[in-house]
Amino acid sequence: MSSVPSSHPAVLRYAEHMNPAFVKLLGAFGYGRVFVGARQNRLWDHEGREYLDFLAGFGANNLGHNHPRLRERMRELLLDDVPNLVHAGPQVHAADLAFELTRRTGPLTMCLFSCTGAEAVETGLKLARAATRRPGLLHCSAGYHGLNLGNLSVNDTTRMRAPFEPLLPACQAVPFGDLDALERALADKKAAAFLVEPIQAEGGVIMPPAGYLASAQELCRKKGTVLVLDEVQTGLGRTGTLFAHEREGFFPDVLVLGKALGGGMVPISATLTTRDLHERAFGTVERFDLHGSTYAGNAFACRTAMEVLRILDDEKLIAASEARGGLLLTQLRARLAGHPLVREVRGRGLFVGLELGPTDTGILNRALPGLVDAVSRRVFGQWLAMRLLEKGILAQPASQQWNVLKLEPPLTVTDEEIDRAVTAIAAILGEYRELGPLVRDVAERLGKQFMGGWRFG
Repeated sequence: MSSVPSSHPAVLRYAEHMNPAFVKLLGAFGYGRVFVGARQNRLWDHEGREYLDFLAGFGANNLGHNHPRLRERMRELLLDDVPNLVHAGPQVHAADLAFELTRRTGPLTMCLFSCTGAEAVETGLKLARAATRRPGLLHCSAGYHGLNLGNLSVNDTTRMRAPFEPLLPACQAVPFGDLDALERALADKKAAAFLVEPIQAEGGVIMPPAGYLASAQELCRKKGTVLVLDEVQTGLGRTGTLFAHEREGFFPDVLVLGKALGGGMVPISATLTTRDLHERAFGTVERFDLHGSTYAGNAFACRTAMEVLRILDDEKLIAASEARGGLLLTQLRARLAGHPLVREVRGRGLFVGLELGPTDTGILNRALPGLVDAVSRRVFGQWLAMRLLEKGILAQPASQQWNVLKLEPPLTVTDEEIDRAVTAIAAILGEYRELGPLVRDVAERLGKQFMGGWRFG
């Protein structure tokens, strides 16, 4: 891969042995970096450049990078002579973590552990099918729940599904936020589960109508369908409450957690449910072992997650998320008000989306809105992320909606860091109040990258 030169040998090895297309894509705009250091809300690349993290590992690093207290606790845990993997008896530390989680989840008193959010989602779907003895799985258009084969069956993005079809049968998409459509889909009583995110993350930080989730729960219960709530990205303080669904004053039938549960340090996820549903799915000697994997509920991950929960409480990071998130939204809306290519700034807590595209102002927006929208979806979000990277701020567009820049910094972000990010975003967007300068700059950059052999970083 000499077409993507870099002074770090990992780039060539990554291209040769892992994902050459990804490396080539990073080199197109000169976006590529090799990050080699991380502490709190900062990252460093191999050339010593510093970056403010407004991505947080897609929500995994809620505590920031290498949180000192968490790291010290993990060091202590590594020195303990406890069995890390136990399959011949109860797992002590998994039981402790299950107790701590279910103390916070009301009627959801049963806990199943996995290693990734995608696995935990599939666990929820398996549980629903086993408990209801029904085949159907409802999910939302533009939802995102992972890339395993089962997860792809309940994703609605053709590009990601098509290479792997046929997928699981009896899966149906309904529009997010549309209770009438959900009610119609539930009418035949064949749906085992309705899988939904409280805020669509990779779909573009899409907010539901007020009361949507609680009403969806009521509809599901009337028809005997299990509501599975995917809070892998929104859970554990991201939206200003411990769980996003708290805003609507209810608990789902199944709650899925991941990412931040491991503090950005260990892979661990959890699927929580009621005792009734658990017993119906797994409560017999013939079914007790229908969920599990070698590393699920291992002692090191569970003990690390216990410390993550303590740090969230002790450092009052959930309240900080609500306060700092309000500041981020307020400042962005004030600084970008009236921008002809900013359609909306939306979100909750430290989970914010900035949508780019045609508005009602500007000659080109009115004359050729389709063109403006197409350029925004294919280029603008990635270009904004690249320009921010050059200013020392790491952020990325939503993976399924490239015209929406996602902003989800660690919950430890400061007022000053928010001001720095907002100022940078406003300055960059101030250069692009029309489509022409954007197209010009992108073409110029692509030309330079081509002449330079698609230089990485």
